[in-house]
Amino acid sequence: MSDQIGVIGAGAWGTTLAIQLAAAQRPVALWTHSPEAGERLAHQRRNERYLPGITFPPNLRVATDDAHLAEPYRLYVAAVPSAHLRATLRALAPSLHAGVPVLSVVKGIEEGSHARMSEVVAAELPGRSIAVLSGPNLAREIAGGKPAGTVIASEDAELASDLAALLGSERFRVYTNRDVVGVELAGALKNVVALAAGMVDGLAFGDSAKAGIITRGLAEITRLGVAAGAHPLTFAGLAGVGDLIATCMSPLSRNRRAGELIATGVPWEEARGQLSGVAEGVATVNGALELAAQHGVELPIAEQVRAVIHEDRSPLEAVAELMGRETKDELAG
Repeated sequence: MSDQIGVIGAGAWGTTLAIQLAAAQRPVALWTHSPEAGERLAHQRRNERYLPGITFPPNLRVATDDAHLAEPYRLYVAAVPSAHLRATLRALAPSLHAGVPVLSVVKGIEEGSHARMSEVVAAELPGRSIAVLSGPNLAREIAGGKPAGTVIASEDAELASDLAALLGSERFRVYTNRDVVGVELAGALKNVVALAAGMVDGLAFGDSAKAGIITRGLAEITRLGVAAGAHPLTFAGLAGVGDLIATCMSPLSRNRRAGELIATGVPWEEARGQLSGVAEGVATVNGALELAAQHGVELPIAEQVRAVIHEDRSPLEAVAELMGRETKDELAG
């Protein structure tokens, strides 16, 4: 079996994982959707847009056309934005080496189908083993060598263990979990809650309000996850509360920053241009609410986030809606 790994997507997280794998002496090919961007990365040996100042290891090469992905690989890592995952995999499918497992590191719920990202991978690349990775992993911190933990989930326990050994290092602790549904929904929905947490920051409401949003956001995530078949303890782990805290609190979080900008009066289309990458919660919130409706679950924070971003409700009106909800037992539902 080839030891080579193909990373599909050269954003901050895809590039970070490519560097991590290459630093562990794995041959890595990093693919980007734009040939021009690929040529630039290959020439500069850095991804200055997302990870300025970090040089690629010698064994990380840039795949400048799709044919590079047809070579024998041990693993493909899917790391493109959730809104583009299906189209990207459909376009690349004829070029991808047959039977190679896929690790999805994409966090989102597809609008319309309300599919999780592993379900999108399975639909577009049938017959392959699939795993997912999620956790409190801020790309710039990981790329800078700061310690962190993460979770790899798969129904294939052997694949999960193999990938944990492949990705783990003295600074990157990898746990395994069979709860694919829980790990994926936690990773997707925390971005929606982080938008709300950023709005709290933008409105200068303080840490008490922000703690309330994070806590009730976790309740929403858990409620929908359990209804969809996830294990409740997954949401108390790294992929759940761990990722939620990091994404809602860190100044490096794009979703938190997006919410902050919107709450200070910046229109979403303008705020989008001020971010270092994609705020996945914006694309995820509609799919999340579709999935919640399917399972008969209420997501009041997600509903207000959608209203602010997609329906022009003011953040203050959204707060009033949340605060004015009927009083209920905290553990109800």
